[in-house]
Amino acid sequence: MESVSKAPVSAAPADTYWLTRFVILRWFGFVYLIAFYVAARQLVPLVGANGLTPAPLFLSRVHDHFGSTWAGFEALPMLFWFHYSDFSLQVVAWLGVVLSCLVLAGYANALMLAVMWVLYMSIVHIGQDWYGYGWEIQMLETGFLAIFLCPLLDARPFPLRPPPLSVIFLFRWLIVRIMLGSALIKLRGDSCWTDLTALYYHFETQPIPNPFSRWFHFLPHPLLQFGVIWTFVVELVAPFFAFGPRWGRYIAGGLIISFQFTLIVSGNLSFFNWLTILPALACFDDRFWRAIFPNYLVSCATEARLAAKPSRAMTGVTWAVTGLIALLSIQPVLNLLSPEQRMNTSFDPLELVNTYGAFGTVGRDRPVIVFEGSNSSDPDTATDWKEYPYVGSPWDPKQRPPFIAPYQPHLDWQLWFAAMATYREYPWTLNLVWKLLHNDPATMSLFAGNPFPDHPPHFVRAVYYKYHFAQPGNPEHVYWTRERLGLWLPPLSADNQDFIGDLREEGWVP
Repeated sequence: MESVSKAPVSAAPADTYWLTRFVILRWFGFVYLIAFYVAARQLVPLVGANGLTPAPLFLSRVHDHFGSTWAGFEALPMLFWFHYSDFSLQVVAWLGVVLSCLVLAGYANALMLAVMWVLYMSIVHIGQDWYGYGWEIQMLETGFLAIFLCPLLDARPFPLRPPPLSVIFLFRWLIVRIMLGSALIKLRGDSCWTDLTALYYHFETQPIPNPFSRWFHFLPHPLLQFGVIWTFVVELVAPFFAFGPRWGRYIAGGLIISFQFTLIVSGNLSFFNWLTILPALACFDDRFWRAIFPNYLVSCATEARLAAKPSRAMTGVTWAVTGLIALLSIQPVLNLLSPEQRMNTSFDPLELVNTYGAFGTVGRDRPVIVFEGSNSSDPDTATDWKEYPYVGSPWDPKQRPPFIAPYQPHLDWQLWFAAMATYREYPWTLNLVWKLLHNDPATMSLFAGNPFPDHPPHFVRAVYYKYHFAQPGNPEHVYWTRERLGLWLPPLSADNQDFIGDLREEGWVP
């Protein structure tokens, strides 16, 4: 083995992917860790038995809709059909955290990754609207492919089974669909992309801006127009080089990854961009990584490659998976070609092959819902309204937008959507008010603080505002300006019978 470790680096074939596999799995461990940690922190207040959209009610309604537990399982596969409790939510999430740490530390095999995939699928399927984002199904598709990137049991960083080339190709196929789907939905979805004005609005109206978003927003318009053109170069042109010669793959991967880092810097988009980087890593082979990795890692990969033992069984499995992905890709490809393209859609219950897209439409204004509480006995004359602070969304104009990604505050994201609709379309906001009226500890954990720490307010209302970035260096030292548009929800109290009736209709109170 000593002579193997001293083998010259140049002895390795050019198109091998031992180091590529090492990078992909470590990166995925990091993304999985963030996702499972978010679930561990937020699942119970969101979908617990006493959550904003309780899982027991959801499971019961799915059961009734499909007629049986088995039919419900076929439509929404998850572990919680076999047993549900708030404790089981925590077990699933924290077990995922532990396994993610192992993968991040360098230990991964197909069995571990299969368990993580099942755990996360269970979270996504019990998560209802809170987990209805494109990166959640993207996580499941990515997680499924990762299972077949490594041996069944050997969890070493450099196992003695070569990385299946077909799975590397499947990762490239995934990044091609992600990029093309995102580009085409922009071309078809909103004229601001074709007239090059989308970035005049995007940084201000995106779900959760960060401190750099305002700087991007006030860049000169010609530079923002170029940003739109560059977006289409990366999303519409670069993907076609992902299966090309080495120089083409390197360029495609470099453009896509650098573009994702630009998005990471310019806004709080959850772990979406970190996840999207992962399949783009498959554009690089070991020749690329050998140029930047320390000799120790290169030597370990060389040892494993020279001692590798190809497995016919594993080869058969990976080619079977490739055939399955090819078959399941028909619907997503037809969707890409369709003028009625849908984005972030699954065509099978396991979300094995999906269609993707991002920001098909861009808002020109930023409506924001701000919840307020009062201890006054008369809400019409009350002057003591206090605002509930958000974790990431704008509320106090003086509050600087935070850095919070890749962590995702699910309540903030859903309220961004709710602000573009009415509370009747987002009835869980009534349950949110009910819990604020009772100082529910789990619900309060979804906010950045509690303006009523000693006793709950008598009334809670939701005020509707329109926010805009304030010019940097303004004399008021504010980050936002806002215009009050009215009430999104009128003042409600815990003894309002009509309010209680709405809650009973949804099954949220006895």
